Amino acid sequence: MQHRYSDGGGTQNMRRRRVLSWMLAGVGVLCLVLAVGGYMVWRYVSMPFSAEEPVRIYIPSGASGEDIRGILESSTGAGYGGRVYMLWKKMDGTPTRSHGSYVIDPGMSAVSAARMILQGRQTPVRLTFNNIRLMSQLAARVGRVMEADSAGFMAALTEELSDAYSKAEYPAAFVPDTYEFYWTAPASDIVDLLVAHRNSVWTPERQKKAETKGLTPVQVATVASIVEEETVKADERPKVAALYLNRLKKGMKLQADPTVKYAIGDFSLRRITGRHLAVESPYNTYRIAGLPPGPIRIPELSAIDAVLDAPATDNLYMCAREDFSGYHNFTSSYARHLENARRYQAALDRRGIK
Repeated sequence: MQHRYSDGGGTQNMRRRRVLSWMLAGVGVLCLVLAVGGYMVWRYVSMPFSAEEPVRIYIPSGASGEDIRGILESSTGAGYGGRVYMLWKKMDGTPTRSHGSYVIDPGMSAVSAARMILQGRQTPVRLTFNNIRLMSQLAARVGRVMEADSAGFMAALTEELSDAYSKAEYPAAFVPDTYEFYWTAPASDIVDLLVAHRNSVWTPERQKKAETKGLTPVQVATVASIVEEETVKADERPKVAALYLNRLKKGMKLQADPTVKYAIGDFSLRRITGRHLAVESPYNTYRIAGLPPGPIRIPELSAIDAVLDAPATDNLYMCAREDFSGYHNFTSSYARHLENARRYQAALDRRGIK
């Protein structure tokens, strides 16, 4: 009897194994492709900002998508900035929502920067001011830091302050300090926050001290502004403040040289002469009695406290010391004051200061 051998089952199994191998190989290749692709995507989105210092970017109102691209590339470099822009655009970035100012720190990934700008998560800017005499100077300082320009700030001053202050009193509405804002804050919000800070420092304790001296907070600020202009020596301010308070109580003219400089518009004057004293101005305290219409600068809080905490003295006269140390000679005697003044005038003559 003859038997036939059939290997159909083995052949079929071999084919199956071969197909499975090819499938596994295909899956492996696919995984490799996906892995490489994923790595490339990761490399693309995680590109770090390679600068050594943070960079602040500004996206103004009305900027287009292409404007934002240009801002990013010019501020952070074409490679990084272009990548941030592409990610921002892929995430449906909206220019109006991204309006603002942002800080990109060293090492920040492109995708993190794109999300920050996409979501409008602004980095606050700092506004610091001191040594401000005119509201136009404060407006210029604001305009250099904020999106709001100086003209808008000046308009907001009138809009926000006119009910509580006369125009001459505007400097009394502010206190030099460092403030934080979002760059896009409207001018009116800036004024309101600055005034709110001024109000917060006028605590019940300070208000009580002002009442005790028979002054309003605005009048205290006015005296403080003169005191601050009179001396660069912080330890001398209370003594200068006491002198002017004594003159006010006695009904004497303040005869403060800084008010004459303010009236003339020249704070560089080293020597006040008769022609300066003759100027017609409500700020010329050699001609008017009492306080000028408002502060001649935005006084520091320390100057305000120097007025509020002024010691009891009988001094009525002061004259810069002839050693040009920045300090003053004080006296209650007019005759002694004249002697002090002659010594100082002689020192000016020796130095050729006119």
